[in-house]
Amino acid sequence: MTLRDATPDDLDAIMAIEHRSFPTDAWSSQAMALELASPHGRYLVDEIDGAIIGYGGVRALEGSRDADIQTIALDADHRGAGRGRALLRALLDAAGERGAREVFLEVRADNPSAEGLYLSEGFEEIGRRPRYYQPDDVDAIVMRLALQHPRSAHQDEAITDAAEEATA
Repeated sequence: MTLRDATPDDLDAIMAIEHRSFPTDAWSSQAMALELASPHGRYLVDEIDGAIIGYGGVRALEGSRDADIQTIALDADHRGAGRGRALLRALLDAAGERGAREVFLEVRADNPSAEGLYLSEGFEEIGRRPRYYQPDDVDAIVMRLALQHPRSAHQDEAITDAAEEATA
């Protein structure tokens, strides 16, 4: 599995997957190009032998306490093999690196596979947006995850020092 930062050169491949994955409500090329160029997000692509088979993006403003998963999509032939989970985890790491404490997303109510992935990674449903996805009249399930930030090396040293002092 090869995940790397998306570049503007990846736009055509991303849009091909976008249209296959979301035939009725795909983003426009212009909107995706703006997302790829934005300093407020991070987009990744998943490649096999140089071919892009998936992508995902997170909007996480530096220093903000919250972030939003914008999109994750994989070609149908590569779903169910852990690649979406790897993309999601990499996006969550990117959000955490920018200081986010919570991550939000919307998922189509008619996509139980995606909803199951998010639930298995600790997201919880916090609400619904009726008829959010148009033109299909499908509800959006709004989900939230509180990020667990790893301790810094400095904190780990302090804990180790305190433990050593307590046992001395």
